[in-house]
Parts: sequence; C-alpha cells; structure tokens
Amino acid sequence: MCILLGRSASLISKAFQLSRTFTASHKLTSNVYYTKKHEWIKVDGDVGIIGISEYAEQKLGDIVYVELPVVGDTFSVNDQCAVVESVKAVSEIYSPASGTILEVNNDVTKNTKIINKSPLDEGWFFKLRLSDLSQIKDLLSEESYNEFLTSES
Repeated sequence: MCILLGRSASLISKAFQLSRTFTASHKLTSNVYYTKKHEWIKVDGDVGIIGISEYAEQKLGDIVYVELPVVGDTFSVNDQCAVVESVKAVSEIYSPASGTILEVNNDVTKNTKIINKSPLDEGWFFKLRLSDLSQIKDLLSEESYNEFLTSES
C-alpha cells in the first residue's frame, strides 16, 4: 500500500506539473494586449487589430463620433491615431505599436453604438501592419491590464 501511495503521489505530482505547464503556455500564447491608456491590440502575425478596452468604453459612456485614420497612414508607437467623442468627453486614441494602416472599420463611424455594445469584437477601429513586433512585449497582458485597473481604482 505504501508503494502504491508513493506511485500515486508521483503520478499526481507529474500531472500537476503538466497542468501548470499547459496553463502557463496558454497564457503566453494569448494574442491580445493592452496599453495603460486603455487601447487594445489583437496580434495575428504581423497585423494588429486595434480598439479601445471595455473599461474605456464604460468610462466614456455613449459614443457619438469616431474619427479614424486613413488607409496607408503610418504611425509610430504612442502616436495619436484616432479620436473618440462621447456625451462625456473627447478622447484621443494612441497607437499601441508602429505600423501602417491596412484597413479601417467604417461600420463604427456609421454606427458608433457598435463600440459601446462590442468594444473588443465588432467595435474594433483599424488594422495595422506592424513594423516592429518587438514593441508588443512592452504592452500589458490581459492579466496585467486587469491588475493595472485594480491599482488605479
């Protein structure tokens, strides 16, 4: 019985280590990152899709106007690239990475309520061909962003 218990403990320990490894690697493969100014970027290869976080959308309230960049425009990291106007405020949007605009989401300029309803999916602003993928490491993971929000409250 002691031998069986020893083997069981060993198997459980190995299973736990395997589980921890899988969880950690899952976090490392997440492709959505955030800035401290509340923009998000979803990275797919060398293309980033950019929008504002749910937190930013909630703080802004009802969004009434969005000004997006033009396809072909080039931005450096932290350059102002868009403007969002709500019933409460006008906010500048900053590029979370350097690159060239590939596509803009004209749906959000025609119907700004999309941003309020779905800021992380249908409410994206534009797609950016990333010129320096190493800049992504300077952004916050979802977990780090949530910790940042908690510390700001």
